[in-house]
Amino acid sequence: QVQVVESGGDLVQPGGSLRLSCAASGSGFTITAMGWYRQAPGKQREFVADISSGGDTYHADSVKGRFTIYRDNAKNTMYLQMTSRKPEDTAVYYCKVVARGRPYWGQGTQVTVSS
Repeated sequence: QVQVVESGGDLVQPGGSLRLSCAASGSGFTITAMGWYRQAPGKQREFVADISSGGDTYHADSVKGRFTIYRDNAKNTMYLQMTSRKPEDTAVYYCKVVARGRPYWGQGTQVTVSS
């Protein structure tokens, strides 16, 4: 089993910065890809960004230039650096880890952007 835990969610003002973390733990697994998704109230979960084991990244158009995904393979940890926050970024942010040929999801961390 692979455990996935997100952290770092908070209440921030518009334009502020925040960094989310996602840590994967367990035994006998190799992570292939990791990614961030988010779900706003009343909306479906949407893709934010992902990163391969080799470091290739892809960001959704809605966050391109404002958010940056990166990872520390030695620690099985992934991060999402968010800048220039907007109220529409308010959502529960989920981490997805792909290992053993299947996805594992965390419980999510709440990010609220409000003045």
